[in-house]
Amino acid sequence: QVQLVESGGGLVQAGGSLRLSCAASGNIFRINTMGWYRQAPGKQRELVAAFTSGGRTNYADSVKGRFTISRDNANNTVYLQMNSLKPEDTAVYYCNANLFVYGSSWSDYWGQGTQVTVSS
Repeated sequence: QVQLVESGGGLVQAGGSLRLSCAASGNIFRINTMGWYRQAPGKQRELVAAFTSGGRTNYADSVKGRFTISRDNANNTVYLQMNSLKPEDTAVYYCNANLFVYGSSWSDYWGQGTQVTVSS
């Protein structure tokens, strides 16, 4: 019933920028947390940036000062502006949301993932 639709990935050169978006749809009562994770080849999935339940932001140390997470609460959409991209940012980026659906319970939902490739 809940769907997270991601867009904005692509191939860029080092130093370039990309903007990812993720829109959550469905009979959503409340979003607890929402943010972005990534997984590079041979590495574990890691948190990139997220909004906490209190509306504050958390960033991975590796992206602080370069990435900015924002949201549009009215449309249940979260964005990730990625500047000064580095080859080590290359990964599949996944949108994540912990939310409550009417008639259901609190659950984690994931987007399908979007590939970000940064060339040297």
